[in-house]
Amino acid sequence: MIANHIHDALGQVKQMQEFILERRLFKGYSGTARILSGTVALVGAMILSAPFVPRDPLIHLAGWALVVTIALALNYGALGWWFLFDAKVRGNLMMLKPAIDAVPPLAVGAGLSVAVILRADYDLLFGIWMCCYGLVHCAHRHNLPRGIYFTGLGYLAAGAYCLVWPTISFLRPLPMGIVFFLGELAGGLILLMNKNPGAVQPSEET
Repeated sequence: MIANHIHDALGQVKQMQEFILERRLFKGYSGTARILSGTVALVGAMILSAPFVPRDPLIHLAGWALVVTIALALNYGALGWWFLFDAKVRGNLMMLKPAIDAVPPLAVGAGLSVAVILRADYDLLFGIWMCCYGLVHCAHRHNLPRGIYFTGLGYLAAGAYCLVWPTISFLRPLPMGIVFFLGELAGGLILLMNKNPGAVQPSEET
């Protein structure tokens, strides 16, 4: 009898933990937008790898700038649509807190990118971008499904490899495109699989 009561109590605790976790999950990111962004990165890398594209770092920088612009438009456009038109959000700025938490690692990535570009050390860029994007995932450890955190660790591992491996070249963009395609595909599928229209949205205290 006592064992049954203990079992029931543990079950209630587990249900409460799941309920609290669900309330903390951030619903503003779009899995579809992530998958499209990864596809854009792969296509961009393939175009930059084509024989007709000059092996000029500035041209490749312009190409990646275009890829980033499209990816930002897709992801933050979807985020903005959710923020403005989701009936359970209704323009509540507190609901954007998890997205704001991603700003510091992105800002660090931008600063480091400017620093190495000014020094013409372009081969470090892929590693910097992967590592900083991986840190963005880690910043969402408690607000997104667990798989997103492990996706971030994958970005960090790939970025560390690019930073220390001497043969990684900025003018060979396919590794960058493949990593971001696989990472965004995984992240997008994780978000889509965890999407539940009937779930409770994050509380204002999140």
